[in-house]
Amino acid sequence: MYQIKNVVNDRGSKYAVSGGSAVSREAVDVFLKDLKKDKKFARATHNTWAVLQRDGTPLKSDDGEAGAGMVIMRMLERAQLFDHVIVVTRWYGGKHLGGDRFRHVQDCVQAYFDARGY
Repeated sequence: MYQIKNVVNDRGSKYAVSGGSAVSREAVDVFLKDLKKDKKFARATHNTWAVLQRDGTPLKSDDGEAGAGMVIMRMLERAQLFDHVIVVTRWYGGKHLGGDRFRHVQDCVQAYFDARGY
């Protein structure tokens, strides 16, 4: 598992990104379980994620952050990164971010790609 914490801070909301290998839905569940062993991530408002399986099957979850899983999925598709789950975590800061939240999800995924050389 690779993590980058404190990628974005905006109006009290904080974002982090994590990722790793995941060749099946079961592997994603194991990844999320491991991530949430860290109580900070377990208490997060949203842990949105996506993985593009080798056969092209998309798997994603918004975890209450409507549309965020699709943002991650589109970036995985453009990068042609298969069997790799990306999780964007948000701790809600008390103020609605509107459409800026999608930009923050993109910024997190891009930071992950940059750090990992994708």
